[in-house]
Amino acid sequence: MESHQALESLARELAALPCSLGPVRLIGIDGHAGSGKSTFAGRLAEALGGAPVLHLDDVASHEELFGWEERLRAQVLDPLAGGRPAHWAPYDWVERRFGPEQVLEPAPVLLVEGVGAGRRALRPHLARLLWMETPRAESWTRGRRRDGRELSDFWDGWERAEHAHFSSDPSRPFAGTLVRQSGTGYEWSSGAGATAATSTSITDGDELPRA
Repeated sequence: MESHQALESLARELAALPCSLGPVRLIGIDGHAGSGKSTFAGRLAEALGGAPVLHLDDVASHEELFGWEERLRAQVLDPLAGGRPAHWAPYDWVERRFGPEQVLEPAPVLLVEGVGAGRRALRPHLARLLWMETPRAESWTRGRRRDGRELSDFWDGWERAEHAHFSSDPSRPFAGTLVRQSGTGYEWSSGAGATAATSTSITDGDELPRA
């Protein structure tokens, strides 16, 4: 199937990169909230043979939408850089507290997805940064529709915070691969600034991404 082959091609490209964090190739997947990062990360992880995915929604919190970089460094980056398992506690957005500790073993490829995955503090540790090329307004509209009216106030605050984050610490200019969603799946392009390479299509009948 064309879509499977195309996604496997991207997976092979990423798996062949030099290690960037100890024995790990850390792949960042960034983009606006609602742009489809989580769905794409899941499919890419499958093409990589079950690569682990770290969701930055589990690292952030109500009080620290973007102020989580030191916690990520201490709990995840430093141990993995030393070839040791990472011990971290995912945040529970309903209970508004950090939950039971999880263990993340070093793996050949680790995907880290979420808004801010390509931030300045993380880029030195990334083997490649992927950017979901979905416009901000479209992404935010999709996210609001997904989460419903009960989270409208949260989204108001989120949009301001995200805009401020990317204004001071943009990710897209540093992406090595751009991922675009089409009506039938995805297209991706890699190269210098993700502008020099020919696009490769990943097509299927999947529904729109949820995150």
